[in-house]
Amino acid sequence: MKNPKIKSEEIARIAGVSRSTVSRVINNYSNVPAETRDKVMKVIQDYNYFPVMSAQVLAGKRMRTIGLFLIEPGNVSSDSLTNMLLVSVIENASEHGYYILANIIRDTKNKDTIRSVKEIFMQKRIDGGIFIGAAINEPLIEELIAEGFVVGVVDQNQEYPQSNRIVANFNNDSGMKQALAYLVDLGHTKIGVINGDMNRLSGQTKYEGFKKAMHLHNLPVKPDWVLPGDFHDRSGYDAIQTLLHIPTDLPTAIIAANDSVAFGAIRALKEHGLQVPEDISVIGFDDHVLSDMHHPALTTIRVDFNDMLKHLTTDVIAKIELGTTNIKEITMDCSLVVRDSCKRI
Repeated sequence: MKNPKIKSEEIARIAGVSRSTVSRVINNYSNVPAETRDKVMKVIQDYNYFPVMSAQVLAGKRMRTIGLFLIEPGNVSSDSLTNMLLVSVIENASEHGYYILANIIRDTKNKDTIRSVKEIFMQKRIDGGIFIGAAINEPLIEELIAEGFVVGVVDQNQEYPQSNRIVANFNNDSGMKQALAYLVDLGHTKIGVINGDMNRLSGQTKYEGFKKAMHLHNLPVKPDWVLPGDFHDRSGYDAIQTLLHIPTDLPTAIIAANDSVAFGAIRALKEHGLQVPEDISVIGFDDHVLSDMHHPALTTIRVDFNDMLKHLTTDVIAKIELGTTNIKEITMDCSLVVRDSCKRI
């Protein structure tokens, strides 16, 4: 007979032991004789008993659950890169026996949203959190870290020596240097850029890397060819619309903040009768899952998001379980992938 509403007192009565013995078995204490443990576990299994979550928390036990918070005001379900990021965290957490409690934060300035996220941490429903899409300075994250919670953040600086913050980034400076070197080798000297979200670390570091690489090759950064954007294809499309309405000559090559931005830029160029790479070469950043199937197949800078999130998730769990870790910042390398969207001039 199965009874999901049975309480620990009844488990103890049926097993013929004290309630404290049941608690020690549930919490896997070593000072329980094997015979007693087996007897209690059989009753637990027979009656389909699950301990109350709040009791586990009061006993100081971990929930083996990580909060995954995606900060994104736009559409998530149709973005394959975002979905890959979420699945990577879930998959890697599962390998360590952890569950994921996922939430999309539409507005980090919304008081009700912030309060509900804080409650999840304060009520100990999760053991730590991972944030994706955070701004350079995110007050919510700073408050959680100050409270002592374990937090992993994708795309953020590790400016302070907090031991409970672990950040994960790509070497965007190196990526931009590789992109510029490739274009210069193809003969390009008139090179523009479509930036990412400048409120995010990767938006700033990619642009800084672009400027450094241009300076390295003694090439001027022309203001008309520095176009604002974010990390979505619409911003790439809008950037090209802006560029084509400026009374200036066009660059022979454009570097986009990521592949989604490059897709939007190529679509806009085609609508205006310009072909890639015949008229303008375009190079992306990230190596989107669709990049090699795009027309033309997109030359880009490959970053391994799954590997980065595997490291971040593993290190967050290590910090939760061990309390100490020397890992505070994870920096991943990137590499050039040559396809069909750039040509020699």
